[in-house]
Amino acid sequence: MTAATTPITESLLGVYRRAPMEFTRADGVRLYDADGHAWLDFAAGIAVNALGYNDAGVKRAMLEALDTGLIHVSNLYRTDAGERLADKLVAASFADSVFFCNSGGEANEGAFKMARKWGKVVGGTAKHEIIALRGAFHGRLFGSLAATDRPQYRNAFRPLAGGIHIHERDMKELSEVISDETTCAVVAEPIQGEGGVRVLDEGFVRELRALTKERNVLLILDEIQCGYGRTGTFFAHEQFGITPDLLTIAKPMANGLPMGAVLLTKQVADAMQPGDHGTTFGGGPLVAHVANHVFDRVHDPRLLEHVRTEGAWLGEQLAGIKRRSPKVRAVRGRGFMWGVDVTDPARDVVARAVEQGLLIVSAGDHTLRLLPPLVMGRDDLQAGLEKLEAAIG
Repeated sequence: MTAATTPITESLLGVYRRAPMEFTRADGVRLYDADGHAWLDFAAGIAVNALGYNDAGVKRAMLEALDTGLIHVSNLYRTDAGERLADKLVAASFADSVFFCNSGGEANEGAFKMARKWGKVVGGTAKHEIIALRGAFHGRLFGSLAATDRPQYRNAFRPLAGGIHIHERDMKELSEVISDETTCAVVAEPIQGEGGVRVLDEGFVRELRALTKERNVLLILDEIQCGYGRTGTFFAHEQFGITPDLLTIAKPMANGLPMGAVLLTKQVADAMQPGDHGTTFGGGPLVAHVANHVFDRVHDPRLLEHVRTEGAWLGEQLAGIKRRSPKVRAVRGRGFMWGVDVTDPARDVVARAVEQGLLIVSAGDHTLRLLPPLVMGRDDLQAGLEKLEAAIG
């Protein structure tokens, strides 16, 4: 596909490898350039645009919020939208309290601080270590970067934040390093997104939960990418039969407007005092009003059933592509979150997909990541799979 392009500005910091096309509008599950070329979206802004583009309900919620004139007032004052959303999240989860922020990286940084404060309250200064798992991605800020298992992200920024260690996804090793005296928390993604779309073994997750409880250590689950309906349940950990002490969410919360959150139990919340943490913009009235609408839509059992049903079909079709193509090594995932291991460099396949009119992203040097909007229907999923198979070759 020949895309309309304009010269790429040199004013933006060059930390992204952007594709050459420039999007000028979007509708449903497609994005368009100025010449009307269309791309079917299997990326969803990296799992953000759960309801797709130009959604009537999202637009209506934005206009309702704008009509109040309340875009921002800071967290020094009460507004209705954030409090209503917090009540909904508590009612839908294990949590007793919610802290709003602006992104997944901020959510994880906040969760790490909350875990450390709790550890200090219950065990003194020695109880401060945080353990992450091999293959993890928790963000690019200093605390979350120390918990992220990507040498190319970490090496240039050493020394990283101290007291955060990465260990294998192995219960024997974890049993040796998780200490009731020095460990305050273990952080894990139920499905490791950037780490290759790797679904953690359910037995492993349950054992990890049991071990952390036994040793009075908090379990932080990072569902920034795999939560909020993407796997067919509202929270991914529902499928593992456990609950955490803290949960971080972000990407789809406001369908493209910046929002993140930490959900936490009363025992952790009781350790936090006024002034221990904060945010200028988090949970502001405009974004929170839109997020209330997104919550209601994504929490709807009909949408979750759609993701489970179509996600199972999607997995079957991807398995068929694997059988037909020697260039596909493995397929894994749940719901609308799938990883495809390929023999070619992933970035080459991503580029060929763009030529086919399909947007996908990578999750490692040889892994493709498929993250369609949760509202995508069977016909568009089928069309995208045909483009994907052509791109794989």
